[in-house]
Amino acid sequence: MRMSSADGSPEPFTFDGGRVDPGEVGDYRYRISETYLGDPVRIPVTVVNGERAGPTLFLSAASHGDELNGIEVVREVASTADPAEIAGTLVCLPVLNVPGFLFQQRYLPIYDRDLNRSFPGDSESTSAKRMAKRIFRNFIEPCDVGVDFHTSTRGRTNTHHVRADMSNPEVARLARAFGQPVIIDSEGSSGMLRTEAAEAGAPTITVEMGEAHRFQRDLIDEAVAGVGNVLAEYGLSEQERVEWPGWRTVISSDEKTWLRADAGGLVEMHRGTGELVAEGDTICTISNPFKTEQVAVNAPFDGLLVGALENPVVYPGNPLCHLVELDTDTRAAYRARHARPE
Repeated sequence: MRMSSADGSPEPFTFDGGRVDPGEVGDYRYRISETYLGDPVRIPVTVVNGERAGPTLFLSAASHGDELNGIEVVREVASTADPAEIAGTLVCLPVLNVPGFLFQQRYLPIYDRDLNRSFPGDSESTSAKRMAKRIFRNFIEPCDVGVDFHTSTRGRTNTHHVRADMSNPEVARLARAFGQPVIIDSEGSSGMLRTEAAEAGAPTITVEMGEAHRFQRDLIDEAVAGVGNVLAEYGLSEQERVEWPGWRTVISSDEKTWLRADAGGLVEMHRGTGELVAEGDTICTISNPFKTEQVAVNAPFDGLLVGALENPVVYPGNPLCHLVELDTDTRAAYRARHARPE
């Protein structure tokens, strides 16, 4: 890990045009591109450099500009972190996709490109890859570990969970440390921040939480606690223990499925994200405008709803809900954790 100088003392965190010495906090608006008029496009960056040596952790959000929950997580951590209590460095990037954020849309307005498929970037390629390159080279590559926050896309919602390549031991360590009970094991696509950061030597996870276009305080609080768990795991803070969520499941790609509509119409959801369903349970029904015809959508196996439709209108083939399979022991642990007191 890139923790300290040869004599063990903490080092300054440097990037193009900036420097934050040990024991200091720096707030920046860092230039990554230009508008059509030549005005600068800047992203907000906070660097908290601890008084003691330790690893460097980045926290990033809003690579999709309408995904807001993670913004508040990163802002809260950045605004409350005390360099006197940190062993290492926090690099806080609350809004990566500033153009998309300003228009409250998922992708970069420039040619509708996905910033989270553009890393590690290319200084001689598209606008998206040029932005990605500036971000990656200055604020991702210097780090030892990272957490990238997302929400579901517009019209859907996700329960709070982690996505990680569990075949990478260091990524698996980070995923478990965050403390959420559901981990979806996937390599990730080329160009994703978590994929490319891990390839560059900074194990990184994606945290999915809730809906686009809003702050959801309960999820934000859970995620801030998850960051605290990560700080403890890697020695950046003196928090004594990593919180155990009470139960946990690691889902592989063949144990999860999106249930899709077989009819067009209006959807009534009967179960919500984070709920346990049994094989055969009716998750939702699809009806025509007169409610004279209804199609029930039933669970094909025992599992947990980790994603669901929010916009209640569908065409045939549209996704309805994301179901992950749970084994008997995990279902029992879930029920014990969520049992209501008598």
